[in-house]
Amino acid sequence: MSVSRLQGTLDRGAIAVTAEIGPPRSCEVERLRAMARALKGSAHAFNLTDNQAANVRMSSIASSVICLQEGLEPVMQMTCRDRNRIAMQSDVIGASALGIRNVLCISGDHQTFGNHPQAKNVYDLDSVQELMVLRRLREGANWAGEPLAEPPQLFLGAAANPFADPFEHRVTRLAKKVEAGAQFVQTQCVLDLDRFRRFMALVVERGLHERVHILAGAIPLRSHKAALFMRDKVAGMSVPDEVIDRLRRAADPKEEGIRLCVETMQELVSIEGVHGVHITAIAWEDVVPRLVREAGLTP
Repeated sequence: MSVSRLQGTLDRGAIAVTAEIGPPRSCEVERLRAMARALKGSAHAFNLTDNQAANVRMSSIASSVICLQEGLEPVMQMTCRDRNRIAMQSDVIGASALGIRNVLCISGDHQTFGNHPQAKNVYDLDSVQELMVLRRLREGANWAGEPLAEPPQLFLGAAANPFADPFEHRVTRLAKKVEAGAQFVQTQCVLDLDRFRRFMALVVERGLHERVHILAGAIPLRSHKAALFMRDKVAGMSVPDEVIDRLRRAADPKEEGIRLCVETMQELVSIEGVHGVHITAIAWEDVVPRLVREAGLTP
């Protein structure tokens, strides 16, 4: 069975880099292709989000295939918000048939945050159960127990938030996802390095870093107002005052945000148990090659 580039990189112990691409809101295929070409070579794989923030966008499957055609390895995100277990299994089998190997299993932002707040959500399964269902597919049977003549080839990922409360339960939640089948984990963006180190110490103490590949999240901020927004409006974020003050005092906040992100990435990969970084440059994807280059993490 062939494995994805991301899985191969992590399994041989190398530092991996993933980054996020927000699919377009319409059929802007050429814009997505141009972005893929510009980002090629700057990460081992790229997340294609699944209607992020509950706003309608090009599907994660379609955008993953387009990126694959341009030579980028996709990480197809799949939310529990929009699919029941039948649709999940069908979409994953189809995605694998099209060459997509990496799948990130997440709950998804609630629809009330997006542009269709009256929509009905699904949540037939939660993200832990989603991992269990897709792991069984990979092992050769659907959730009803029926064998598959040709199972999908999957490298299963999950999300983890080291900063949500109660803090003590964060590692327990991660352990459940590992037991359910997660092979790699991408964390919430890290701006509070001290708290993240405490989280990773607990991860290492339980030996989870030997059972799952952990990619620590990094984000470039354009201004102190962006940092304030993340602190005050984004659930489960921890933004230290010194980060806000550093951006507020900067003569060029965008450049300072890039420097801060590069420094954070370099710190993250030095922490025991961290196997790579995941960059979320929201609507600022073109900065990713620079971040990776300056951090010394170019694949």
